[in-house]
Amino acid sequence: MLVIEGARDIYGQVINLKLENDSDEYIDASQLTILPAVIDPHVHFRVPGMEYKEDWRTGAKAAICGGCTMVFDMPNTKPPTFTAIQLADKKALIDSQLQEVGIPLHYQLFFGADKHHLHEIATVQNQVVGIKVFMGCSTGNLVIDDDESLHAVFEIAAKLNMLVAVHAEDETLIKARKQNFHGAADYADHSTLRNEEVACVAVEKAISLTRQYGTRLYVLHMSTADEVELIRKAKKDNLPVFAETTPHHLFLDTTHYARLYGKAVVNPPLRDSKHHAALWQAIKDGVIDTIGSDHAPHTLEEKNQTYGACPSGMPGIEFMLPLLLNASHHGRISLAQIVSLTSARAKHIFQIQSHSDYVLVDLNRTDIVSHTVSKCGWSSYEGMQLTGWPIYTVLGSRCYQVSAGVNGTNVRIFMDGFYREAY
Repeated sequence: MLVIEGARDIYGQVINLKLENDSDEYIDASQLTILPAVIDPHVHFRVPGMEYKEDWRTGAKAAICGGCTMVFDMPNTKPPTFTAIQLADKKALIDSQLQEVGIPLHYQLFFGADKHHLHEIATVQNQVVGIKVFMGCSTGNLVIDDDESLHAVFEIAAKLNMLVAVHAEDETLIKARKQNFHGAADYADHSTLRNEEVACVAVEKAISLTRQYGTRLYVLHMSTADEVELIRKAKKDNLPVFAETTPHHLFLDTTHYARLYGKAVVNPPLRDSKHHAALWQAIKDGVIDTIGSDHAPHTLEEKNQTYGACPSGMPGIEFMLPLLLNASHHGRISLAQIVSLTSARAKHIFQIQSHSDYVLVDLNRTDIVSHTVSKCGWSSYEGMQLTGWPIYTVLGSRCYQVSAGVNGTNVRIFMDGFYREAY
């Protein structure tokens, strides 16, 4: 049995854990705070077809380092996951890779909406966490850019009681803005070409479809003040609408292009810092339900390409919790709000079975981000000093000792009576 004693929950109550396994170990956690393990509802672990960027072996390691034991993976892979056969093949690959690395990470999958395969949705109704709709092009070639197909997806989802998760950027507006743009575009122009209107028009359309069909709607990576107000009104109207934001939209802004160059290119793009206040207020008001890392790694070689060739996306799962804990340290968010954003609300929205997983954090530990275990090998948060870090991640009967994001990262697992290197 693995015994963890003395940890305190967010209310100051002492929590002792006894994990039934073959070990005989005692951990004094009296200086640590215990939280429910993170559920990350938005990752791109790049399987199948793009394993050179990330796979479930390295993605699971990054998750554990970030105190995360459950992820929801997106369907824009190669090939995209929009048939039942592709879904089964993807699950087999995931299970094989997780078994290989010895990390029984919990996961759910989104099913891709493809206008030529909408009949496939009913065949996977009970096998996926939701339907992913790209209203604007992003990484991959999944996009629903015509109203007829969009209506069909929402109608099907409502009949099957399935949730629709939308990447809300209007493809028609994106194309028009690119066509009207003159001159050589730079990385920072990404935020101009895919401006606030591009997002808001798509969110407004998605909400109107929910109003028409009653479909449960999950708006991914919300980034602007105007989107906040649209979601706020939808919630006041008692529509089944939920919203997610990301670490990079909370902690990075358009000024970071000067330092990060292509590493800062994401969809939807980074916004002017004036939007930060609206997002943080939306968290306090309960308008934003969840934080998803939108962990979307690319290689440094890809991200160093010129704008236009540089793909959108950045890794994030490993540092989502430390960033939030640091924000709590500075009084921007409470520990209770972190638990709601990273665990409780996701369980409710996605109607998932609860797991008795935990993360033990040191709220007073201060370190500089200098390392990542993600296969891509880089982080946009490198060099940031953060206070509040995961120390142990408890997944089922396994306890992983982690040192995320700092030099000499060393992750160990206690099981079978001894510590061994997990990776």
